[in-house]
Amino acid sequence: MCVASVAFAQTTPPTSGPVKITLDDAIQMALQHNHNLLAQRTVVQQNQAEEITANLRPNPVLQGDAQFLPIFQPDKFSADYINTTAQFDVGLSYLFERGRKRQHRLQAARDVTEQSRFIVTDNERSLIFLVASQYIEVQVAESTIDLAAQDLKSFQNTVDISESRYKAGDISEVDFLKIKIQLLQFQTDMSQAQLAKVQALASLRQSLGHESVPADYDVASAFDYAPVTMKLEDLQAKALADRPDLRAARQGITAANSQYELQKAIGKVDPTGTALYSHVSNSSSASFFANVQIPIFNRNQGEILRAKYAITQAEELSRAASDQVMTDVMNAYEGVRTNDQIVTLYLSGYLKEAQDSRDISEYAYKRGAASLLDFLDAERSYRATELAYRQALASYLTAVEQLREAVGTRTLP
Repeated sequence: MCVASVAFAQTTPPTSGPVKITLDDAIQMALQHNHNLLAQRTVVQQNQAEEITANLRPNPVLQGDAQFLPIFQPDKFSADYINTTAQFDVGLSYLFERGRKRQHRLQAARDVTEQSRFIVTDNERSLIFLVASQYIEVQVAESTIDLAAQDLKSFQNTVDISESRYKAGDISEVDFLKIKIQLLQFQTDMSQAQLAKVQALASLRQSLGHESVPADYDVASAFDYAPVTMKLEDLQAKALADRPDLRAARQGITAANSQYELQKAIGKVDPTGTALYSHVSNSSSASFFANVQIPIFNRNQGEILRAKYAITQAEELSRAASDQVMTDVMNAYEGVRTNDQIVTLYLSGYLKEAQDSRDISEYAYKRGAASLLDFLDAERSYRATELAYRQALASYLTAVEQLREAVGTRTLP
């Protein structure tokens, strides 16, 4: 599978036409080149850097002093004075963390990193749906262009025949002008469809990353109806197990619990030990000190309580996310069913009937057996039916993509 413009250059033989990509190609390009997604992925890297910070131990503190120096009596400044009268101290102190603070900090940071991974995966899920929707818009525009080209060619033939009949006196000038003016609608349809395709390709290219495809690229996947068979219960079970936003919400509970344990550890006081070397009065000595806060007032009780409420908040958000998943799957499932029924109606005979009606009216009109009004009405009905079918098919394909997004996987169970 091609996943980048470089890959196309290596694997695709030179052609005179534009580079064509499938939907799978487009999705892979977006996952590799979409700048918003790439920016979001750096959040994981930033959180991994926070893990390094969380795992660091406190730095020892080096301290020193020199006392009783005769700065204002420089005449007394001598080696003997320095040795017997001045005082010098050099010490080292260290904060000893209690309550496994470092381990709790690291675990809390790791849980946040894991949650950010699920969030990035959920952003990928949303991006895939966006790319699929934009790809379908290109397909609709391309199919509409094909229809407009066929209609324009067919109706141009009708105009040419009508002009011959007008010159032969078989129809009036008014009828001929009505036929000719109707040609404008087909030309307008063609221009609008071409504009829609250009705009859809531009939007899709933005999602893929401008550097991933050349400016003259095009889509390759077929714009066809493919029925989807599925069970609602299986879809909901799959979504509850795999959807990344729900997994991120569940990981939020784990992260909240880690923060709670960390705040409890922070509530434990940390002693500071100091070792001091002193030189004074021609003698050297060592001193050892220890100090610790007395936790009478501040025992970090406020942050501990806040972290406890944060666990409740995370649990409620997880339940809300679960409910949202069930609702999304239900709505998407019904959307697929309804749009499938509509597309099936068109394919069951309405498309053929509209075309047959147009063909019969055209045949009869060209031979003078049908009125101009009947022919134009059949032509409009055929064009409207074909356009409506393409919109219905696009809605169906989009609904399938919405279902995939709701379940959280490209492969439906």
